[in-house]
Amino acid sequence: MNTFVTTVDAEGRPETGSLKETVIAPRRPIATLARTLVVLFKLRIVALLLFAAVGGAFLGARGWPGTGPLLLLLVTGGLSAAGASALNEYLEKETDSLMVRTRQRPLVTGSITRPDRVPYVATLMILLPALGVVPFNAALGFFLLLGAAIYVGIYTLWLKPRTLLNIVIGGAAGSAAVLSGSAATRAWNDPGAVVLALLVFLWTPTHFWSLAMVYRQDYARGGIPMLPVKVEGRTAARWVLLHTVATALAALLLAGHPTLGWIYLVPVSVATVVLLGHNLQLAARPEAKKAYQLFHASNLYLALVLVMICVDALV
Repeated sequence: MNTFVTTVDAEGRPETGSLKETVIAPRRPIATLARTLVVLFKLRIVALLLFAAVGGAFLGARGWPGTGPLLLLLVTGGLSAAGASALNEYLEKETDSLMVRTRQRPLVTGSITRPDRVPYVATLMILLPALGVVPFNAALGFFLLLGAAIYVGIYTLWLKPRTLLNIVIGGAAGSAAVLSGSAATRAWNDPGAVVLALLVFLWTPTHFWSLAMVYRQDYARGGIPMLPVKVEGRTAARWVLLHTVATALAALLLAGHPTLGWIYLVPVSVATVVLLGHNLQLAARPEAKKAYQLFHASNLYLALVLVMICVDALV
């Protein structure tokens, strides 16, 4: 908006020729700022990682982990994951500008006025909480740093632009989140937490390859060698199915954990049948619509597994 500012002399009289026009930029609405932060820090993905970490905490504690460990996990894990996500977007802003799905991200559109500050803030978000917990819980600090290192260093910088195996190995970042949860309860190597970490690792390609089948041309435009970009649809669907079967076996194996039982097994078994059904439909007809349905089904499947872990562990 425009506003007129008049300067005055020592006695309060307007000075000749002092009328000035100053353009004041409208304030950014809070909702717009919130949306920018949600996208920059990938808070939806962060929420899923924290959910996986909480699942690891319930398994590690074999029940309620305690309010203190959970709060510590959510704060340190949330900051670390959000910082790694912001670094990922900063490093990929040129690629994001080429893809329809990502060209509206704030570092591409310029809605962040000082983008040069993003890597410094993001790095501090990773290092401060991770190093801060090392003196009293070294395992938690280790897995927080490991998850960020895998996501930023191994996946974003090395694997994603170079190999079909990018998301396969990159899925280990989610596994580190699970183990950070069990580490918060001082039981990082609990067998159930290890199996859940394996499940997340195996689930990740199913999730991202089905999405890449929907946005195949977009990934090709960005020069990212995702599997569905490099192979024909039916072959990609078979690889997705293979990872889904492995994910399902890990999910069913979890039912043998001392904390879990029928309350976990029954709904997860039903969801497994539904997820495999979506996979078989995609294998029969490798179309974008079927791939998108599988993408959403995989989200719901992991969420159900994590919810039932927490519910059964409490019961």
